[in-house]
Amino acid sequence: MSSAVGRLRAIPSWQVTLGVALLALGFLIAAQLASEGPRVRYSTQERTPLVETATGLQTEQDGLKARILEIRRQIQAVEDQGAGAADLVRELNAKLQGARVAAGLIALTGSGIVLQLEDSKEPVPPGGSESDYLVGSRDVRAVVEELWNAGAEAIAVNGERITPTSAIIDIGTSLLVNSAYLAPPYQVSAIGPDDLYDRLSASPGFIDFVRARSDGYGIRVSIAEPTSVDIPAFVGTVTLRYSRPLASPSAGPSGAPSGVPGG
Repeated sequence: MSSAVGRLRAIPSWQVTLGVALLALGFLIAAQLASEGPRVRYSTQERTPLVETATGLQTEQDGLKARILEIRRQIQAVEDQGAGAADLVRELNAKLQGARVAAGLIALTGSGIVLQLEDSKEPVPPGGSESDYLVGSRDVRAVVEELWNAGAEAIAVNGERITPTSAIIDIGTSLLVNSAYLAPPYQVSAIGPDDLYDRLSASPGFIDFVRARSDGYGIRVSIAEPTSVDIPAFVGTVTLRYSRPLASPSAGPSGAPSGVPGG
């Protein structure tokens, strides 16, 4: 016992200190190694589901991107169709507007002339007919026809628009135009080209009319060229009671072209 104690006392103190330090270092290394094992296992166990989740999210994102592109393509297609439909609507509206103008359903204004027809003030000679000295439906119809031939685009008689279905009829000493009773004098307004007056004045038919009615019976015919002429819209009915569309000569009994079975 005393010999052992003597040997320990013989060991230098620095060696004892070094041994204790080495022993403590060994414990620390052992504890570090012991803690690394569970952490590595934990990280490895958690990595797989995280990777699977990330992969699933990426796949879903790719699908959403493809869906967005498809929806954009569909929207573009609809917009293209809408542009074509808008062009078609504009074309149809232009045709409809032209048909309304031709039917007299649109009020118009423009350059033109105004003719006034007044009854004669000359006395009716013995044996003469009083109606020859009054402006009648035939006179107004003759003027309207000459204006159409001269290039007029719109005509009105005392504010009544003349349309393809208008009738000018004598009712006693007045006229029935469309469904309105008109009294003399009669003003025939017309819109047309800038040289409408020159065209009408040079028309042989109009010249003959003026000579026959003015020189022969004293019917007064005057013409004015205002700055602008206003033609009102037709306010009567446009319903046709006795007319029907004429079938095309190339159409069969069912309305289909000849040689093509109907239905």
